[in-house]
Amino acid sequence: MSYEVMNAMIEPLDRLEVLSRLEVEQLLNNSSGGLHHLFRSCALAVLNCDGELDDGRLLLERYSDFDIRVHQVARGIRLELLNAPARAFVDGKMIRGIHEHLFSVLRDIVFVHDEITNNANIDLSASAGITNAVFYILRNAGVFRSMRASGLVVCWGGHAISRNEYDYSKLVGYELGLRGLDVCTGCGPGAMKGPMKGATIGHAKQRIDNGLYLGVTEPGIIAAESPNPIVNNLTIFPDIEKRLEAFVRTGHGVVVFAGGVGTAEEILYLLGVLLHPENRGIPFPLIFTGPESARAYFARIDDFIVQTLGEEARQCYQVIIDDPVAVARAMHSGVEQVREYRRQMGDAWYFNWSLTIDPVFQHPFAPTHENIRGLALHRQQPPALLAANLRRVFSALVAGNVKDEGIRAVEQFGDFEIHGEREIMAPVDALLSAFVAQGRMKVTAENYRPCYKISDF
Repeated sequence: MSYEVMNAMIEPLDRLEVLSRLEVEQLLNNSSGGLHHLFRSCALAVLNCDGELDDGRLLLERYSDFDIRVHQVARGIRLELLNAPARAFVDGKMIRGIHEHLFSVLRDIVFVHDEITNNANIDLSASAGITNAVFYILRNAGVFRSMRASGLVVCWGGHAISRNEYDYSKLVGYELGLRGLDVCTGCGPGAMKGPMKGATIGHAKQRIDNGLYLGVTEPGIIAAESPNPIVNNLTIFPDIEKRLEAFVRTGHGVVVFAGGVGTAEEILYLLGVLLHPENRGIPFPLIFTGPESARAYFARIDDFIVQTLGEEARQCYQVIIDDPVAVARAMHSGVEQVREYRRQMGDAWYFNWSLTIDPVFQHPFAPTHENIRGLALHRQQPPALLAANLRRVFSALVAGNVKDEGIRAVEQFGDFEIHGEREIMAPVDALLSAFVAQGRMKVTAENYRPCYKISDF
């Protein structure tokens, strides 16, 4: 099947620093040490906005002739697009939001390569070094300049959700926007797009013309969750762990909508952080919400959390069903508590320095078959550490479902083998089975085949 494509030559809408010859060479270099493959795949994902695919490999195969080249010109740089998805253009002109996102991809890939990965002053083996890297990436992207005093609410949820759940997420975003709150999501479709879309209407009614719609992503997931053009600040992190840390460092609270394994990964990450002894007493509002049809979904999530992490974890969140106004009021009140706490502690409003994040949540986890088999999934460890290992399980399943390298690994070596204590594996199996039955694993739910096997001891 053929898909409509276009060629184009574009320049930055605003000022972008001129690239050095070395940086241009890296972006054109397709070898293992070059950046061209990474730049090309992320750029293609941006151009495929509102696409129906959530499979990184299929996207690259569908547009196998796509290419992007960087040209140095007298006034800076220019991007040449070859065989780009036509959906990114209107009457032959690129949609402005997509145009901005392309140069955000360029900015972050170059910055991370030059100023983070290859910077001798940043120790990525140390917890403080990783946090500093997250801070520098956000600062370079201009996130802190865009943040307003009203507060930033992170919204998590699945890309493969029902229309009813999507409309509900818009209503919540609308109520948040009416209260002046800004929205940050994983920047993709579904529950990541809905709150932003709703917030734009709420902001417009309040005559707020500088609202922040922050999209936070990483190269492994961007093809499956192409950024929606409502995002007015797209920031790309080098891996999922730094992406997750960026959410909790910049956000003043989190709203979770219904989702699949990616949403479960995010929940486990945040609960693991909040369960750390040094974070007790630090206000961080966390709300699970959805329409009435999602009540059973969140009851299962709640049961899973208590069965695996214990009753203490339940105290970290509240569940509000089918009431967008109550969600927004509770979040607005929670953000005010965060504001007062940070004022008393002298902590920054734009970056949560006080929050302790254990290194086990920061170091990248490679979802290989060997690493997954070796995960410690038992109760003979603190709940926070168990949450970290469970988070890695769901991270591996995200890779096996939608990431190019994860899909290929499953095809080559077979399903991921998840092995652990029966009291832990039974709730995991029940939750995953529910996700499959409810079509929450992939957009193409009817064709979904699980990429995992579960066993216990």
